[in-house]
Amino acid sequence: MTQPDEAFQKEFDAGLTRRILGYLRPYTLLVVIGLTTTLLFSVAAPLYGLIQRYAIDHALGPGVLKVGADLADRQTLYNVLVGAALTYLGLRFLDFLMRYASTYVIGLLGQRVLYDIRSDIFTKLQRLPLAFFDANPVGRLITRVTSDVDAINQFITAGLVSLITSTFLIVAYVVIMLSVSWPLALSSFLVLPILFWVSNYFRTQIRLAFRNTRLQQAVVNTKLNENITGMLTVQLFGRENHNAQDFDHSNRGLLGANLNSVRWFSLFQPAVSILGAVASSLVLWFAGRSILSAAGVENPDAVLVASGITLGTLVAFNGFVGQLFQPIQDLADVMNNLQAAMASAERIFGVLDEDVTIQDVPGARVLSKFEGRVDLSTVWFSYDQSVTADTPDDDPRWTLRGIDLHITPGESVALVGATGAGKTSITSLVSRFYDVQRGSVAVDGVNVRELAQYDLRRHIGVVLQDVFLFAGTIESNLTLGSPDIPHERVIQACKYVGVHEFILELPQGYDSEVRERGATLSTGQKQLLAFARALIQNPDILLVLDEATASVDTETEMRIQEALTKVMHGRTSIIIAHRLSTIEHCDRIVVMRRGQVVEEGSHRALLARNGYYARLHRLQYAQGDAAD
Repeated sequence: MTQPDEAFQKEFDAGLTRRILGYLRPYTLLVVIGLTTTLLFSVAAPLYGLIQRYAIDHALGPGVLKVGADLADRQTLYNVLVGAALTYLGLRFLDFLMRYASTYVIGLLGQRVLYDIRSDIFTKLQRLPLAFFDANPVGRLITRVTSDVDAINQFITAGLVSLITSTFLIVAYVVIMLSVSWPLALSSFLVLPILFWVSNYFRTQIRLAFRNTRLQQAVVNTKLNENITGMLTVQLFGRENHNAQDFDHSNRGLLGANLNSVRWFSLFQPAVSILGAVASSLVLWFAGRSILSAAGVENPDAVLVASGITLGTLVAFNGFVGQLFQPIQDLADVMNNLQAAMASAERIFGVLDEDVTIQDVPGARVLSKFEGRVDLSTVWFSYDQSVTADTPDDDPRWTLRGIDLHITPGESVALVGATGAGKTSITSLVSRFYDVQRGSVAVDGVNVRELAQYDLRRHIGVVLQDVFLFAGTIESNLTLGSPDIPHERVIQACKYVGVHEFILELPQGYDSEVRERGATLSTGQKQLLAFARALIQNPDILLVLDEATASVDTETEMRIQEALTKVMHGRTSIIIAHRLSTIEHCDRIVVMRRGQVVEEGSHRALLARNGYYARLHRLQYAQGDAAD
């Protein structure tokens, strides 16, 4: 996926723009209303100067109202003035209505698109295989759903609208200025090349400053995440002062980057204002020359009118020049907005275009009940997506190497071995979180690739070593929000694992709130809740336990063992445990080493064989005696 420093270099991309605009298609009516109202208030903007010009030249300008003019003439001029004022006010009121409608409709449109993109990303993330999350940090994915989507919203609600209105206004002002007085228009246009160069220069500098700010912000966010997440370690080892100094260094980097951005923004506005003042000065100079040239003429008014330069024209042009520079300046801002949107769009569509490698085949089978036979036949597997079936057998990237494992219905099988031996990989393949590169995995004689994923996994109860609890109540965590699970089944499962009494001791019992990741619960309590959660789902066949007792005390372990004895009866069970004492009762123990099965048999048989399992057993009990 695109890194931040690469993404901000992204220029305009027509393909990405079309995909962004594709989200506007369901809201065509809103788009039409938004653009229509936007263009209407844009049309009104150049007319204000023309109304002022008309009022001055026909009612207020020198030479219009002569000394001694009769009352009828004065009333006529008064009517002209009132008409111009009312027209001006009417246009301003229309401008108010159109701006309100445009802002509301475009804002509504942006929020709808924002909602759709967020929904699409979240839905896609739900469908992506675990291999994708192995390679992409959580923080990066959250950024896609938050700040990157916000950048698209800014492009639609501000950038796109500003691009249209600014372009229209520039064209409108140029046409009106040329039609009113082409000499004054050309004189004011002399600074435009300089303005475009200045805008482009500042745009580049502001973009680089903004990019550096985002990079420094990422560094600060990383420091914050590390320190807050690891606060226990920080305080335990007295690292507060050192970490504060380290954070201060990063924070100063962000401060410097922000000040640099402020500096460029502060220079940009005055630079444009100076160029606007130069343009206004040129207009005054050319108009002044014309007026002075006509001063010695017998009828100077006629000369000025013939040249198109009147007092009303001069006043209107001063307004036109200032108004012309604003959309040009806005276009420079739009380009920065556009570049940020392109970068964000590239990252967003990078997620949306990710291949969903684990998919149901057409007509995937749905089984109402599993008997519980599990067969891994000559399975070769690697987490590295570049590994294929043709990869040599001696490649170190293989996690499982030619595994043949056959489990009969109702049999309890324990997988043991050193960390990295491939135990968890087997359970992940049975649940089809990954697909094998060679061989096959089958349940009840059916290849898991041919089974519907939802149906397969709802028959498998899984308890992980690292228990994840959602923010909510105890009961919502046990049922995972399913309304079909009765409260009686929840209580029954909790009694099985010995956690019912603990829950009743909480302030609101089963309705007690669980903080993020169960922060207020002990490891043993969370583990027992995880057991109850698996049992509540009532898996028909498989109960896969992934090192579930590795982090609990002896008393809790005994409770879990008692529950397991009941739950495993009549069910196929695959148990992974570091504590060999927890799997002595299993029907069969499969010993793994470096991705291969090296031994299998009952606990007694493996000890009698005095092989690898026996050495692991002696080593573990020797460590236990030493600890005592």
